[in-house]
Amino acid sequence: MCEFFVAADPILYESRTRTVRIRGVSTSIRMENFIWDTLARLAAEEGVTTNTLIVQFHDEILRHRGDVLNFTSFLRVTCLRYLRRKCDQLEGEQPAETLEAPVSTGSTPDTVSRTTH
Repeated sequence: MCEFFVAADPILYESRTRTVRIRGVSTSIRMENFIWDTLARLAAEEGVTTNTLIVQFHDEILRHRGDVLNFTSFLRVTCLRYLRRKCDQLEGEQPAETLEAPVSTGSTPDTVSRTTH
């Protein structure tokens, strides 16, 4: 199994920094090329540019949560959730309403219920 992952082109996990203007403020976002490529696909499906999609995500999470604690991590997780949804669609499954995921809190693993959107 590991061969598939370790044989990946190193350019996929090389980081790239882009500047995005959000609410009139220029901010730099540094992520792996694979994440940028996935965001570009997602943006294309939505009929917008990658920068426009990023601004939309930022505005929507601000309205939904009231704060954006780690926006870059949010974007990475968004890409993973997008890819999972694509896999589910290919397998003919509906995305799960809740996911049970272990959360490391230091000493003992816990389980947290997460709602997919």
